[in-house]
Amino acid sequence: MPDHDQPFYQLTPDTVIDAVESLGHLSDGRILALNSYENRVYQVGLDEREPLIAKFYRPGRWSDAQIHEEHRFCFELAEQELPVVAPMLNDSGESLFHFKDYRFALYPRRGGRAPELGDPDHLYQLGQTLGRIHLVGGMHPFETRPALDIQSYGRDSVELIAADFIPSSLREAYVSLTADLLAGIEACYQAAGDVRSIRVHGDCHGGNILWRDDMPNFVDFDDARMAPAIQDLWMLLTGDDRQQQQLQLSEVIEGYNEFGDFDPRELHLVEALRTLRMMHYSAWLARRWQDPAFPRNFPWFNTERYWGEHILQLREQLSALQQPPLQLL
Repeated sequence: MPDHDQPFYQLTPDTVIDAVESLGHLSDGRILALNSYENRVYQVGLDEREPLIAKFYRPGRWSDAQIHEEHRFCFELAEQELPVVAPMLNDSGESLFHFKDYRFALYPRRGGRAPELGDPDHLYQLGQTLGRIHLVGGMHPFETRPALDIQSYGRDSVELIAADFIPSSLREAYVSLTADLLAGIEACYQAAGDVRSIRVHGDCHGGNILWRDDMPNFVDFDDARMAPAIQDLWMLLTGDDRQQQQLQLSEVIEGYNEFGDFDPRELHLVEALRTLRMMHYSAWLARRWQDPAFPRNFPWFNTERYWGEHILQLREQLSALQQPPLQLL
């Protein structure tokens, strides 16, 4: 069966356990579905051993080569003793496995709590660790993984939503607004100039960072792409208060510069990247709407109220794009 025709709802608990046991891990039959929608992730109990995490990749999203690049990046980081949760290897040195029509990887289970993004010490340590991660990320590029760019995150998202999802009563407002947003995003990129793209985590929000043993542990590199370093930094800034964000940013960059060399021109990209993420998120939900898990877990999506609120949020972003960039204090 082709990858794109294999729905996740045929991934039964028995199939998950059989896949794990096919690699020699004897399960005790306990299985817990974890909070993941793009892929399917399970904690699987083992007989007289610590549970492990089994991640089943969404069919058709990444090629095997792209998944291998994600894994190799994690291995490179782990070899430098960076706190990342890398995939497990079998005796043959393999990390991507096939079972029936599915591709999956296994990970050790790691506990922890979310970082306190209002704590200057946490922000400083996050900056230090990301500086080290980006040193490794800048050693060489991804060869098969895509870049985070205006076309894929912005224009393609707008095209999909305008064609098939936005209510007709809101389409004209949406198309006009997003045209202004894309122009504003392009202006931000022009202001930043020829900034460097490196391998980054790509989805570096608090949910993908586990605070454990007094340090941040980074998980889920599934969205790793080529992008400017600021992509892994801006999501650490919380709140709507500009002064607060600048204080947070200064703590992060102070830690970052102990190991890296942050290019302040990238500050022009903060609101551009935030806007692209908002556009891409709505398009992601739209692209996944035929997956039964999405209507069940996102029942508010694709309602007139949702699109009205989305347009209001994008209007706020248009204003943010026109503001001067954050400054280092």
